[in-house]
Amino acid sequence: MRQITATGQTVDEAVQSALRQLNITEDQAKIEVIDEGKKGLLGLFGSKPAIVKVAQVEEAPLEEDQAEEDPVEKIQKYVENIVNKFQVDVKVDAEVDQNVVTLQLTGEKIALLIGKRGQTLNAVQYLAQLAMHQFADKYYTVIVDAEGYRERRKETLISLAERLADRASKTKKDVKIEPMPSFERKVIHTVLQKRTDVETDSKGTDPNRYVVIKPK
Repeated sequence: MRQITATGQTVDEAVQSALRQLNITEDQAKIEVIDEGKKGLLGLFGSKPAIVKVAQVEEAPLEEDQAEEDPVEKIQKYVENIVNKFQVDVKVDAEVDQNVVTLQLTGEKIALLIGKRGQTLNAVQYLAQLAMHQFADKYYTVIVDAEGYRERRKETLISLAERLADRASKTKKDVKIEPMPSFERKVIHTVLQKRTDVETDSKGTDPNRYVVIKPK
């Protein structure tokens, strides 16, 4: 450890002198005041210099995960804190595929965390996505799933889209689908893109934005 003893008319002057000699900044230093000094008569006679001991603090190298916590670990802990408030025993596992982070919830009473038509799960996912913007420098898409619910919901939406498209085509009338989050509306739009007898549009504002299926 590099250290030096320095003097000055004041403690601050002594400290600055030592910092200059060590070529470090104050936040890199451990400062010990040995003598605060004394001003003499008329600032001259009987004066006593301030004495300080300044040592350079050795900075221990941090591991990469210690220097900056992984944003995926942060979002995993964030979601764990949310689900713990439901007072259910749920495990949160994280999977990363490029810029997509999937948080899989497993445990008892999982239906409580899914909610009606996935509303509770969607709310947790919405909060997690907002939090991820703060945790990470780059963009991540966050998906919060519960024991494969997302895939089952996707299959339900595909079936619903085809059935309602058939109705719109047959009746020649627009068909509105209940409000749903953007990633679910995207499933509806995507599955009906290939059809030549109908087209889709989204209307309204979130969280009440919905899909309209229109006959061509």
